[in-house]
Amino acid sequence: MEFLKRGNHIAIFDTFKTHHAKSTREAKRQRGIIAHIAIEKDPKGKTRTAIAHILAKKYDIAWQNIYSAIFKDLDEVLLPAQVVKEGGRLPIKRGPKALQMEGIPYYELTNIGLIIASTIEETGDIRVRMKLLESYISNSNSNRKEDNDVTNNTTINEGILLLSRYAPSFILKLMSEYIMAYNHGEIEKLDRLDGQKLKKIISEQITIERELVEACMVLSNDKKELLRNFIKIIS
Repeated sequence: MEFLKRGNHIAIFDTFKTHHAKSTREAKRQRGIIAHIAIEKDPKGKTRTAIAHILAKKYDIAWQNIYSAIFKDLDEVLLPAQVVKEGGRLPIKRGPKALQMEGIPYYELTNIGLIIASTIEETGDIRVRMKLLESYISNSNSNRKEDNDVTNNTTINEGILLLSRYAPSFILKLMSEYIMAYNHGEIEKLDRLDGQKLKKIISEQITIERELVEACMVLSNDKKELLRNFIKIIS
């Protein structure tokens, strides 16, 4: 993982050491970049300059003051980590001739970028984020090579798609933990979900949810109704 060796990492979950509930400026900026690229449809709105203007307006600062940081986030972190990629180049009419010929790059999310974008609230409401996750799963399935764990991976993917409709907050919890593990070097790739590594990362953290699911499976209908009402009252 080249971006980790170089000392750069995806900072979207980083917080200040003395204020763990407060995201760092780098984290906010990278989240803003990823979210904007995920939402924006027009290539003209996904160049470095366009992104700088959007985030500068959000933070109420001059775009020139944030441009260099965005350049660094893209070129030294998000591109090497394969979170974003060049979607193409747009022609320009002014500036150096070489630049006019080459054009200026605009950016798209990779499949890795899709799963990351689905976990950050800046991307939009939970329905938008689940759509991004569905696209990630779809791409993972179409790009997957045959392996010895096809059945388990299919079950994982289909389970995520099912729960993304009925328990999206639970799925976001799983995906966030998976991405943090990737960022810490515990997972080598994010291009598709690894069922065994997902289990290793989150098995102890979903004990409560597992107990609740298992209870629902053995309860009689009247007790299921009681449990449903109980959960409705306390939530």
